[in-house]
Amino acid sequence: MQRRLSAILSADVAGYSRLMGDDELATVRTLSAYREAIAGLVAARGGRVVDSPGDNILAEFSSAVDAVEAALAVQSDLAARNAALPENRRMNFRIGVNLGDLIVDDGRIYGDGVNIAARVESLALAGGICVSAKVHDEVRSKMKLAFEDLGEHNLKNIAAPVRVYRLATGAAPATAATATAMAAKPSIIVLPFANMSGAADQEYFVDGLTEDILTELSRFRELFVISRNTSAKYKGQAVDVKKVARELAVQYVVEGSVRRAGNRVRITVQLIDGETDHHIWAERYDRDLEDIFALQDEITTAIVAVLPGRVAAAAHGRAERKPPANLAAYECALEAKTLHHRSKREDNARAFELIQRAIELDPKYAHAHAWKACILGQQWGYGWCEDVAAAELTIERELETALALDENDSDVQRVLAAMHILRNNHEKAAHHQNRALGLNPNDDLIVVQQGELLTWLGQPEEGVPWIQKAMRLNPFHPPRFWSHLGRAYFVARRYADAIDAFKQIAAPDPFHHAFLAACHAQLGDAAACARHVKEVLTRNPEFSWTKTLAPTLHYKRAEDLAHHREAVLKAGLPD
Repeated sequence: MQRRLSAILSADVAGYSRLMGDDELATVRTLSAYREAIAGLVAARGGRVVDSPGDNILAEFSSAVDAVEAALAVQSDLAARNAALPENRRMNFRIGVNLGDLIVDDGRIYGDGVNIAARVESLALAGGICVSAKVHDEVRSKMKLAFEDLGEHNLKNIAAPVRVYRLATGAAPATAATATAMAAKPSIIVLPFANMSGAADQEYFVDGLTEDILTELSRFRELFVISRNTSAKYKGQAVDVKKVARELAVQYVVEGSVRRAGNRVRITVQLIDGETDHHIWAERYDRDLEDIFALQDEITTAIVAVLPGRVAAAAHGRAERKPPANLAAYECALEAKTLHHRSKREDNARAFELIQRAIELDPKYAHAHAWKACILGQQWGYGWCEDVAAAELTIERELETALALDENDSDVQRVLAAMHILRNNHEKAAHHQNRALGLNPNDDLIVVQQGELLTWLGQPEEGVPWIQKAMRLNPFHPPRFWSHLGRAYFVARRYADAIDAFKQIAAPDPFHHAFLAACHAQLGDAAACARHVKEVLTRNPEFSWTKTLAPTLHYKRAEDLAHHREAVLKAGLPD
C-alpha cells in the first residue's frame, strides 16, 4: 500500500434506475459507449479510470486542474451525444471532483478523498459539476470559471463539514457546453441593491429590481451572469468587491442602492472592475413614485440598456492590452465586430481573420459562426467578394451551423434576418427579426435592425422610433445607425431630417454623398446637390444607379425603389 495526494473525479448517471426500467438493453448500450468516451477524455488529460461499478465511474488525476478540465470535457462531449437521442433516453451524468489523500492498493484507491468526491458528486445537478473547497481553491486562479458557493455540507461518514461549489452557468444548471464557454465570456454578478430607505415595505421593490436586472442581463448570451441564488447570499452584507470577484471568478460587479423620500425615489447603480475595484460606469436615476412597477420596468430597461455596452467596452480594453496570440474566442469576436461596424474593406478583411480565429479556438461558438456570416455578408453587399457564389455558399453554411448550435442566440437570429434582407426575402427576414427581438429586446443591434427592416418594408415612419431607441440604448453606436436613420427619413420623404442624419457621419462614403445629393435635389438646393455629386464621382468615377447603388437597396415596394431612382437621377448622378 502507498499514500499520495490526488484529484479524484466521481461520476454517475442521474435517473439511472428509470432508464433501466424503461429499456435495459438500450441503457446498457448507451452506458457502454459513454464509458468508453469518458475513459478517452480522462486519459487525454493525464488521468486514469480506476473503477466503473454499475453506473459509476471513478478516475484519478495528478492535478486538480486536469480533473476539472476533464469534467468539463466529459460534460461537453456527452451533451453533444445526448442531443442526438430522444429526450427520454438521454443519459446525464453528475460529476464531483475532490482533492485529497489516498491509499493506493494494487491500483485501487481508498480513503476519505474518494468518499468526499462521491458525496460531492451527489450534490451536482444532472449534466452538472460540483467540486470541494480544496479543488475550488486550487483552480480558481488558474481557470476562468465561475463557481456558485453551496455552503458547508455534513457528508455521510465524513467527520468534518465540507464546503461545496457548483460550476455556475447563470440561472440554469451547469452543463458542459455552457461551462466550457464561460471562460470565453465576460462574467458579471449583480449584487442585491441596498434599501437605503429603511422601510421594510420597500424591500419587495428593491429585490424585484435586482432580480429583473439579472433576468434581462441573462438575455445577452455574450455575458455570463451569476445566478440569483448566489447573488442573494450577499444581501445585507458589507461587500469587498475584489473578494467577491475572486471567490466567484467574475470580472465585473454591479452594485446599487435605492432611497425613497416622500413620493420620489433615487436609484444609483455602479459597474465595477472586479480585479482592480475601479468604477467603469455609474449612473443615478431620480423618478416620481407614481407606479412602482412601471418604474421598476423603466429603471431595469435603462440599466440593462447601458451595462452590456459598458462591459463590452471594458472587455475590448482588456483585449487591446493583450498580445494577439493570447486573445480568447470572445475577445477575437469582439474585435471582429468592432472592425465590421466601420464598414471599410481593410477593416472587414481583418475582422474576417479574427472571426476565423475565434472559431478555431471554439468550433462550437454559435455567435462566432453567425458573425462570420455577417462579415461575409458585408463583403457580398459591398461587392468586395472575389467569388460571389463561394461567399453565398459559405454564408449559408455558417448560418446553418450557428442555428444548429444555438437557435436561441438572439444574435444568430438577427444575422439570419440580415442575410434575408440582403436577399430580398422579406418574409423570412421578418420571421427571424421577430425571433431576435423576442429573445433580446434590449440589444441595440437588434433594435436598429427592426427600424431598418421596417424601412425596407415601406414603413419608414414606424422604423424611425426604433432606430432612435437603438441610439439611446447605445450612445456609442457605430456611424451606420445614422445611415439607417437618414435612409428612413429619405423614404418617408423627410429630406431635411435625412440631411441632418447623414451629416452626423464623420467620414461619409460615396453612398452617403449620393443620399445627400438626392435629398438636396428633392429640396431644390442645386448648389449643395452639385457639391455632393462631385464628391461621389471623385471618390468613385464609375458610380451609377444601375451598377453601384441599386444592388445595395432592398425595398419591398416598387414605388420606394422608383422614388429613390428618381431622386438620384434628378441629382444628376449617372443611371
